[in-house]
Amino acid sequence: MKIALVGIGKIARDQHVPALAASTDWELAATVSRNGQVEGVEHWHDLGEMLQARRDIRVVSFCLPPVPRFDAALAALEAGRFVMLEKPPGATLAECHRLADAARRLRLGVFATWHARAAAMVAPARAWLADKTVKGGHITWREDVRKWHPGQDWVFDPGGMGVFDPGINALSILTEILPVPVHLRSAVLETPENRQAPIAAQFALSHDITADFDWRQQGPQT
Repeated sequence: MKIALVGIGKIARDQHVPALAASTDWELAATVSRNGQVEGVEHWHDLGEMLQARRDIRVVSFCLPPVPRFDAALAALEAGRFVMLEKPPGATLAECHRLADAARRLRLGVFATWHARAAAMVAPARAWLADKTVKGGHITWREDVRKWHPGQDWVFDPGGMGVFDPGINALSILTEILPVPVHLRSAVLETPENRQAPIAAQFALSHDITADFDWRQQGPQT
């Protein structure tokens, strides 16, 4: 099936493009981006023009930051396309509900790539915990932002999520494997003076689960 990829940045090049190239089910038929493109693939600068010209492409995958992605994803749905979204599916819950409602109304599919849940040990962990009582837990997710997001200032802009951009992977695993729901009790966020999103976070969840997210890690990534 033909698919268009919107947003050709580091994550798209590192993950999406190689995965599509290795798949026997998908053909990367077009890209849309203000800056990047993929060699040998038809490229567009404007999403609306691509949607109008390439009606044969039924699926559009969005590898964009959360804030600008909503309008683009809604436009693709309104144009009759199935949509795939990088995590998180929206910058707010209201955006997520609007996209889900639009997909139901238009009888289309919208899918969020909670890819960390596909890690090999997630399903066995969920099965092992199914009949257990959760008494506590801790998440450590520390990495170097300069390695994983070089030159990508958007992660520290409003809505960019900061350290929760990778940390959401840990939370997606946690909520997948636990036999009970969890909720936030307290948090301390560390935000640089010249930025709008946190570079580190320490917080406590219900069931005595704590977490430490930090983007200033040096050496081995944890």
